[in-house]
Amino acid sequence: MQASGETVRIGDESDVAAALLAWYDLNARRLPWRALPGEPAPDPYRVWLSEVMLQQTTVAAVRAYYARFLDLWPTVEALAAAEDADVMAAWAGLGYYARARNLLACAREVARRGGFPRTEAGLRELPGLGAYTAAAVAAIAFGERAVVVDANVERVVSRLFAIPEPLPGGRTAIRAATDPITPDARSGDFAQAMMDLGSSICTVKSPRCLLCPLSQHCAARAAGTAEAYPVKAAKKAKPTRTGTAFWIEREGAVLLVQREGKGMLGGMRALPDDGWSARADGHGNPPIPGNWRPAGVVRHGFTHFDLELQMMLCAGADCATLPPGEFWPVEGIEAAGLPTVFAKAARLALAHR
Repeated sequence: MQASGETVRIGDESDVAAALLAWYDLNARRLPWRALPGEPAPDPYRVWLSEVMLQQTTVAAVRAYYARFLDLWPTVEALAAAEDADVMAAWAGLGYYARARNLLACAREVARRGGFPRTEAGLRELPGLGAYTAAAVAAIAFGERAVVVDANVERVVSRLFAIPEPLPGGRTAIRAATDPITPDARSGDFAQAMMDLGSSICTVKSPRCLLCPLSQHCAARAAGTAEAYPVKAAKKAKPTRTGTAFWIEREGAVLLVQREGKGMLGGMRALPDDGWSARADGHGNPPIPGNWRPAGVVRHGFTHFDLELQMMLCAGADCATLPPGEFWPVEGIEAAGLPTVFAKAARLALAHR
């Protein structure tokens, strides 16, 4: 395998896999969704659930959510039968809420089929299940050879071959480089070993090259440029949007609405707002007439924009024209499963009641 003028300098591609798997056999992380080397393959439901949760999220953040989901819905059939609002509430705080909607759609299709497809191609047919997740489930749960590339693998492979193309376009070259070093046997262990190596050794900053089982094969280490990979395109400045959220309280309960099923924070319970989005500021108009007073501003970062959300409290509102929603006990607001930005707004409102 050749990339950017460098080669794997000792042995061939199989040497990379052998060295990495030998390291993994001794150093595999113990994770609640993982079978350790030599153990029977894990439940595909648990593998799939963990992979969906781990997208763009850390292991530390996922552990508690994963355990809670299994307590509530221990099988894919149980998850498929769950109410949408309950699943969205349990997901609140993990972010990227389209994942939760896709999780439900996929669970219902798997239940309809009577189980998970056992191949990467079959898994790709499920709703909301992309190339990475299909490859990961196929390799880890079913032992099928599949090329699994997440952010950790991108970092390891881009350094191993000193791949010069910047992300995101460079992902094609990274995947092409990952394919020949992926073994036919134990490809699931190989994928998890890559993930562990990227998490603990081949880290973003200050990689621990002296401890790396692949150091003798690594082009970036030989050149002393490990931290330069993966090459990233210059970041674009994120716009700042403004919006308003409204706290309407009656007899110790606050009005919550359910957001539309699609789009940002789709299907989630939330405070009423003024229609802000990633593309436009909110209009600022309250949903009902009343004596409104400001309670401060919440700032929250989304992937593609930052939001400044003004919090407004209502006193003496005309409740005859309330928008559709439900009154939720203020004392139990944390159980409503509000997405993070609205949970912040609720805390601000409570401090200014």
